[in-house]
Amino acid sequence: MTTYTFRAMTPADMPLIRRWLDAPHVAEWWHDPETLEFVGGDLDHPDLAQFIVSLDGRPFAYLQCYQLGDWHVSFGPQPEGARGLDQFIGESDMLGRGHGSAFIRAFIDRLFARGVPRIVIDPSPANTRAIRAYEKAGFVPQHVIVTPDGPALLMTRDA
Repeated sequence: MTTYTFRAMTPADMPLIRRWLDAPHVAEWWHDPETLEFVGGDLDHPDLAQFIVSLDGRPFAYLQCYQLGDWHVSFGPQPEGARGLDQFIGESDMLGRGHGSAFIRAFIDRLFARGVPRIVIDPSPANTRAIRAYEKAGFVPQHVIVTPDGPALLMTRDA
């Protein structure tokens, strides 16, 4: 059985995150210049938790889990306590191997065990690789929404 670990991100992780954000397969979808300020920004913010995902001790992905707030009004009404996720695989040799859907499932299973009722994800409608991974992780496409970052496909998974 594959076991993923989720370690809280620290300032020491920023060089790794910068390298990942510069990788073409990440930059294609995480291209906003403010991304670097947000990723690794306020690591103590109560509404946002940021993690480095590892497999067998090797860091390979980034994941952020956030409390839905005023910025997420385009998601529409969501159950109290619903959380949002964003993530990417930074190491290109880990793409296409099922790790995305597997580590997302592992992470959200922990959230559901703590009583989180729903998880929402909002990939670009053009990001077919991410959408496929989210569907494999149990997410159901809802509809296209307009966010401050542009159009997104709202996808949900309930506990």
